[in-house]
Amino acid sequence: MPYHHPTQFPRSKHFHFFNATHSLIYLFFALFFLSVGLSHATPISQEKKPKTAKGPANTQPTLDWVKGRVLIMPRAGLSAKQFEKTLKPHGVKSRRHIKELDFHIVELPTGADEVKIMRALKKDRRLKNVELDMIVTHDLSITDPSYSNSWALPKIQAPTAWDTSNGDGIIIAILDTGVDSTHPDLAANIVPGWNMWDNNADTTDIHGHGTWVAGAAAAAANNGSGSAGVSWASSIMPIRISRLDGFAYFSTIAQGIRWAADNGAKVVNNSFGGVAGSSIIQSAAEYLRSKGGVVVVSAGNTGTLLNYAPSDSLLVAAATASNDVRPSWSSYGPYVDISAPGVSIYTTSRGGGYSNVSGTSFSSPIVAATAALMLSANSDLTPADVGQILMSTAVDLGTTGFDDFYGAGRVDAAKAVEAARMMISVDNQAPTITIKSPTGGEVAGTILVDVNYSDNVGVVRTELFANGQKVITDNLPPFAFAWDSTSHPDGDYTLTAYAFDAAGNQASSPNVLVSISNDTTTTDTEAPVISFKSPTGGEVSGTTPVSVNYSDNIDVVRVELYVNGQQTMTNSQAPFTLSWDTTLLADGAHTLTAHAFDEAGNEGTSSTISVAIKNTVIEDTTAPVITNFNLTDGMKVSRKQTVSVSATDNQGIAQITLTIDGNIMATSGSNSLSYNWNTRAKGGQRNATYSVTVQVTDDAGNTTSKTATVQT
Repeated sequence: MPYHHPTQFPRSKHFHFFNATHSLIYLFFALFFLSVGLSHATPISQEKKPKTAKGPANTQPTLDWVKGRVLIMPRAGLSAKQFEKTLKPHGVKSRRHIKELDFHIVELPTGADEVKIMRALKKDRRLKNVELDMIVTHDLSITDPSYSNSWALPKIQAPTAWDTSNGDGIIIAILDTGVDSTHPDLAANIVPGWNMWDNNADTTDIHGHGTWVAGAAAAAANNGSGSAGVSWASSIMPIRISRLDGFAYFSTIAQGIRWAADNGAKVVNNSFGGVAGSSIIQSAAEYLRSKGGVVVVSAGNTGTLLNYAPSDSLLVAAATASNDVRPSWSSYGPYVDISAPGVSIYTTSRGGGYSNVSGTSFSSPIVAATAALMLSANSDLTPADVGQILMSTAVDLGTTGFDDFYGAGRVDAAKAVEAARMMISVDNQAPTITIKSPTGGEVAGTILVDVNYSDNVGVVRTELFANGQKVITDNLPPFAFAWDSTSHPDGDYTLTAYAFDAAGNQASSPNVLVSISNDTTTTDTEAPVISFKSPTGGEVSGTTPVSVNYSDNIDVVRVELYVNGQQTMTNSQAPFTLSWDTTLLADGAHTLTAHAFDEAGNEGTSSTISVAIKNTVIEDTTAPVITNFNLTDGMKVSRKQTVSVSATDNQGIAQITLTIDGNIMATSGSNSLSYNWNTRAKGGQRNATYSVTVQVTDDAGNTTSKTATVQT
């Protein structure tokens, strides 16, 4: 379903955020961030004054995924046995079931390709969502000494908002690296939290980032120390979701949102890059919304366009500077809802000190704290009310109306709180729901029931009824059912779906009449249908993967491959992919035929295809060519010098090796290499001379090298 941003406020975002487009965007996100170089946060020593700055980070740290696992959300009603059956053909199994959010952390075999298995599992309609468990890091920050206190508070009209609300009675959960609960500007506002990483109550800040974020949101006021957070009377619930190095997983963040929701938090802030693209995190956010809370996340610091789809479940904050202009490092795209100050934000630092910090990491808690002020002013606000008010009262920046850089505009706390105070939120509008499939007719086995649903605020629960009896309840979006018809006698059934919103309004779908037919006494005489997906002809060599398209009225249980009329291979596990070793046959033309069998023994045969085996090896004696080496003899290099190399070869590059004075500094297995060389590292001197050599080796072992003598 397409998303539309009207030029008038508020923006109405479509409720169905889990769709095929989202999956493609998410995959792009994973692959994109893997191509970006890793950069770690610069640690801050604990002083009582702002620190020296180098400037905001303008690239996103490398994102990777947790090896050996994927995250899976099954349809409501799918039994544990059926779920296990969906996983078995892929050789994977559930390691842990997060029951409150109904998703599984699924363990893969050693050496398995996570992306390939994720793609294969996504094709199984019995599963709502499948995604990699991405490793993310905070949308970073560094100190800036040019500001001794925060310009952001008056910019967003926070002092005026405080005339009405100071955030009292609202818990803001800070999902981060922990929080320094002993800080004099935070201690009075701390409530017990949880360490999701170690599964204990120790929420000590192991990095520093979480303490910065907490102070921006809710540092105490009127205590003779430091400055104040936007919602200075709110409680801070520290929830550590990161490893010791500051990186976190999608799965840990989702569990942190669930813990916050179950322990009284009304606002959750997470300032980690890339979370706006996670379906699992969006589902966890919907869990909090069902309890009346909102989740605010940072847009990211890539400085680039990120095509995440907008989501009703998350409020995404981009950054602005004191002149209301977007800093170059603030990420942008259709997923951005709102913007807030994110440059030189005066806040608390670990160890009792203070810092000026920059990044969308700090725009996010400013928006989250504004939401807390609103909820404190009017506890009857729904999560949808909070988002609508924040965006409709924002100061429009950039292109008139909504745009990818600022969303609705820069947050205005005073206007937002006043609008919240004046709003009477009574939701009398019922949701709408229809059964999309099945549309009727004969059904058998596990019936996958899909529904379309919508609401002016949000659907929080759906139920499926068969002949007036409730058979499945789904409490987590995207709502979808798996109804086991084998537990019911054959015959006609009327299916009805119900949708409920948070206010208790409900609606039912038009009825759909289906006929269950699970009688196994009927003889199956229908043969499977099978065809080649790959190869479809042409030249093959080495070990060639053979994949097929197949279908049957009941189920295909086995596939066999025939080469030149002789059975060569068989596979009894879907998706029946075979690895054919062509080196066992002579070069030349050969024929392939695939046979599929069902449980009744019916056999289907594909059309015959012809392939040409070519395994003759032609010796490669051509050396690779270095097409780019950015250092030259006599060149003066900087203190932080980027060394870049690229090469080509008639067959393929095996490795690029970079050495400096005979020491190997970097290698690459692709046709390019980029290395950030600190020429002063380990005692390096000014006016020193270095010999920099790059050697390129191709797959056949042929090598080419270039050397440049440079000076610092």
